[in-house]
Amino acid sequence: MKKSGFTLIELMIVVIIIGALAAMVLPRFSGRSDQARVDVARSDISANIASGLKLYELDNGNFPTTEQGITALLAKPASPPAPLNWAGPYIERKPLDPWGRPYQYKCPGAHNPMGYDLYSSGKDGQEGTGDDIKNWE
Repeated sequence: MKKSGFTLIELMIVVIIIGALAAMVLPRFSGRSDQARVDVARSDISANIASGLKLYELDNGNFPTTEQGITALLAKPASPPAPLNWAGPYIERKPLDPWGRPYQYKCPGAHNPMGYDLYSSGKDGQEGTGDDIKNWE
């Protein structure tokens, strides 16, 4: 009676080949998650949140103030100036950057005095350290 199956040597060769392939492929993917987070933040700042802010301005004649913040895109602000034609919500979810921190918003902006400054302090959470993602550069 002949039994069929794999020998220990054959199984070890397969494991070694899979390990070698993983060793070649995994380094190519390291760092990609950080770049993907930066890309998401750039997209939020330049398109997603920016579109909500533009719609808010079209409806109300001005951007939300710094005090009202970008949460004014989710719920009608109670602080002055009261938005008379608020037709939101203008965005779908709470505006958090990919690292789980709120985006920073200032209106009028220091860098965009006729508009607003919108930025994320990046991976390290420290403003001005070189990994910030901002709408003025």
